[in-house]
Amino acid sequence: MPVIALIANPRSGKGRGAAAADAAISALRDAGAEVRVRIGSSAADTRRLTATALAERPDAIVVVGGDGTVSEILPDLTGAAVPLVLVPAGTGNDFARALGLPRRDPASAALLALHGERRRIDVGEIVAGGRTTPFLTVAALGFDAKVSDRTNLLRWPRGAARYYLAILVEVVRLRPTRFRLACDGESPREAPGTLVAVGNTVSYGGGMPICPDARPDDGLLDVVHVAPLGRARLLRLFPLLLRGRHLGRSEVAHRRVAEITVSAPDLVVYADGERVAERECRIRVRPASLTVMVPNGGTA
Repeated sequence: MPVIALIANPRSGKGRGAAAADAAISALRDAGAEVRVRIGSSAADTRRLTATALAERPDAIVVVGGDGTVSEILPDLTGAAVPLVLVPAGTGNDFARALGLPRRDPASAALLALHGERRRIDVGEIVAGGRTTPFLTVAALGFDAKVSDRTNLLRWPRGAARYYLAILVEVVRLRPTRFRLACDGESPREAPGTLVAVGNTVSYGGGMPICPDARPDDGLLDVVHVAPLGRARLLRLFPLLLRGRHLGRSEVAHRRVAEITVSAPDLVVYADGERVAERECRIRVRPASLTVMVPNGGTA
């Protein structure tokens, strides 16, 4: 009988995590698995429960929650022999989107623990302020980080619409950021711009494909730099951003790196929807450091 550890965050997705956990537990038990359930009531509690679950060496660890929940326990999951199974129950679910996981069917997502395919994927790391923060999706710096700040302040609407409303609010407050960049050991250079996004996967904000060519298993991070723009020009670029067709624009620069250092006087850094750094950071990739279960025949 396969042994599955299940970690749930009932707070994910404004309460959707509880229902998703119930569906996941029922599906796994109906399929003949032994499910050891642990419910976290805080980030620290979730990390403690995850460490305990991993020490018991289950066949897989199922996490019910969103990108933020996975980020909370990513330091414990990275490098572990036990594969991760994500049952998406967050607001954006960009990590699940990148891996082609079922995002509206928690039972099917949970059953990947028994019938899915193992994939080794990369993990990004942000080094700042004496600590290292791993991330799975996109690190946002500049305008997009300010949008994340604004998104967290808004209470309406729900889902991706709240993110798009935050964008409109920040467009009104728009001003360029005086970025200073250094990639892969190059000398630092001044690179003022509207935003910098460093992607391990394609999207953030509930599906905006800011790094449309990013792959979480290529050993590199995709860096997208948007030059300083006025409000009208940014609004004209926005539809292209929504469709992931912005990389060919003259105001957008794109490259792949193993490491980048970014600084700016007003720098704010978000990753996986969480604020993680200010003023200066180093972002690097840890290739093939996380094992996840994905649908058979899918790409990671």
